[in-house]
Amino acid sequence: MSAPELFDVVVIGGGPSGATAADDLARAGRKVLLLDKAGRIKPCGGAVPPRLIRDFEIPDHLIVARVRSARIVAPSERSVDMPIEGNGYVGMVDRDVFDEWLRERARASGAERRTGQFESFERDAEGTAVIAYSTRENGGETVRVRARSVVGADGANSAVAKQAVPKAGRAPFVFAYHEIVKAPENMPNYDADRCDVYYQGSLSPDFYAWIFPHGDKVSIGTGSANKGFSLRGAVGDLRRATGLDGMETIRREGAPIPMRPLKVWDNQKDVVLAGDAAGVVAPASGEGIYYAMLGGRLAADAVEGLLATGHATELATARKRFMAEHGRVFWALGLLQRFWYGSDKRRERFVSLCRDPDVQRITWESYMNKALVRSKPMAHLRIIMKDLADLLGFLTPWKKAGAR
Repeated sequence: MSAPELFDVVVIGGGPSGATAADDLARAGRKVLLLDKAGRIKPCGGAVPPRLIRDFEIPDHLIVARVRSARIVAPSERSVDMPIEGNGYVGMVDRDVFDEWLRERARASGAERRTGQFESFERDAEGTAVIAYSTRENGGETVRVRARSVVGADGANSAVAKQAVPKAGRAPFVFAYHEIVKAPENMPNYDADRCDVYYQGSLSPDFYAWIFPHGDKVSIGTGSANKGFSLRGAVGDLRRATGLDGMETIRREGAPIPMRPLKVWDNQKDVVLAGDAAGVVAPASGEGIYYAMLGGRLAADAVEGLLATGHATELATARKRFMAEHGRVFWALGLLQRFWYGSDKRRERFVSLCRDPDVQRITWESYMNKALVRSKPMAHLRIIMKDLADLLGFLTPWKKAGAR
């Protein structure tokens, strides 16, 4: 019998991270196999910052809405509007269309696409990685291919990580659920250019709920790490409270979302993790598309380094580079989530803090550019002082924002 086909890289998982890695490596001239399951759409608010659109050359037709503001809603139902200054915006994408476009771009760049379910990570007699997967097309039989390197981008419950990178461990999870519904017409409390974010314990005891516009559709969802909390019930409550319960439901989706980058992303030989499999979803916000695509690109760079030099130490550069650029942001957002999302009293204070113009300006600049804003030290100092005052109870909710 002939040996299984050999690829330079097998990318397992065709979401934004895996598709980006496959595209970059195919463009570099590598023989790439992109393996993905059929028919799965990840539950996701679908927000993408301008930096993602620029860095990854996303065409205009994939942006189904441009959000110009956010409305933050407190447990008391008081709300704060956070407009984006100038020409800034947050792009919204539909994940079923967006992810497929990314996979097709990788194919057009030279990657081979196959649909299949990853089964196992093995090694042949020479120590080369062997990927076993099953497909419907061949009656469920197992297919094996060999790989000089592997990118594991198969989601939060990564089977690749469990089998090939046992030291990766497991990140804490938020379980997310959303319902995609038809967008309303002429509904007074709905704005097709605004994201609504609900910080209310009844809708999520430790995260938040959302209503995000998607052109002719709307994503209504919530998340929680509390397994006993009814996500579907909370979304139903939110739809009824906002009048969206009468809109046609197009589909329902749910999945775990990691809340902390794993401490190890590679096996020091030939496998590197990316995207949700590496835990790169921002705490507090749950934002993952930009970080997934960046993680995929860094994984591709690391694999290219391995293939070019033969040095397995190249694989560790993916995590090192990611944490050097975004580690501080993830650390700060983790602290924010652990403290401010702890009770409705704290959520009330957090929402009041969002009224402050300095907070709004720096929040949007940091989000859109994916970097901490360092050019305005006095604004940072004012925010820190107000935050400390709020933590210590010196100011009461809804009065603090007027202090200078």
